[in-house]
Amino acid sequence: MSHSATLRYLSQSDLLSLGANHSNAFMEAITEGLKLHASQQFVQPLKPYLRWQGADHIADRIIAMPCYLGGDDAIAGIKWIGSRQHNPTRFNLPRASALIVLNDAETNYPVAIMEGSLISAMRTAAITGVSIQYLAKKNFSDVTVIGCGPIAQMQIKTVLEQYAQTRTIHLFDLNPDAAEKLAAVFGTDYPEVRFEIHASAKSAIEHADVLITCTVSDKPYIPFEWLKRGCFISNISIMDIEPDVFLKVDKVIVDDWDQSNREKKVINVLVEQGLFSREKLYAELGEIITGHKNGRDNDDEIILLNPMGMAIDDIVCARWFFNAAQKQNAGTVLPLIQES
Repeated sequence: MSHSATLRYLSQSDLLSLGANHSNAFMEAITEGLKLHASQQFVQPLKPYLRWQGADHIADRIIAMPCYLGGDDAIAGIKWIGSRQHNPTRFNLPRASALIVLNDAETNYPVAIMEGSLISAMRTAAITGVSIQYLAKKNFSDVTVIGCGPIAQMQIKTVLEQYAQTRTIHLFDLNPDAAEKLAAVFGTDYPEVRFEIHASAKSAIEHADVLITCTVSDKPYIPFEWLKRGCFISNISIMDIEPDVFLKVDKVIVDDWDQSNREKKVINVLVEQGLFSREKLYAELGEIITGHKNGRDNDDEIILLNPMGMAIDDIVCARWFFNAAQKQNAGTVLPLIQES
């Protein structure tokens, strides 16, 4: 990395021109990030949640997610992501927005600032995409998505781009129109895939070889009895799965134990009740990616991935696009300090 007091700004349009309209870049970056996590080449403080009076929903907050990534291309950075549940209805805005700042790891000067909501959504989808390779049945065909908002769209996009074997996408949303609109997004480009909209979460989940939760639920509602043998659950929205599922599935996997065991989420509650622990956890995801632990051992296992979402994910993807932008001279370069 060259050391200069300049800042490269990348808009969402810039990111799209660099490849952010496809999941390949994110799959590559997330795989690298998980390897760095497994080899402990990172510093990742627990992310603080900023809330104030009037933030009545679990999604009403701003989160700061700092991280340092080591290795041959060391960099530091932070994602600043805000969310308000009422944004779509009150302001006609997406629920969440984000910025990512990258810093040179030698000078600590900021070197880039970029739109972060696209990276945030696509890196979350890439976690599912990478995990399916190791944790889903090899011959899976049915994918269920609960919650049909923007996060779900990126999840489905990644699954369809990476896994041509997908034959049916089962959808459920409390708002049936959202499910209809989501199905319409992909229907033309993937005519071989059937989109089935269900009247209940239970009906959709009972078909799932791969189950992806994409809601803003603040309480669990999915019991173990709804899951069929061999199901892989990518519990993206964290709060959907009943506590008994964590105790009954064959394997529980997280992205980062320290991040997962906090904030009164389901795992933390089970730990405080003495029902779960680091020792009962099967693995962190990076341990599986690097081969230190097996992924799926047979087609009957029910495997639960509970990814809290790491700053590593954001920063490793942002680094990928920053490097691409430097090579292609994309974005806008601004001076940081007055030159003498």
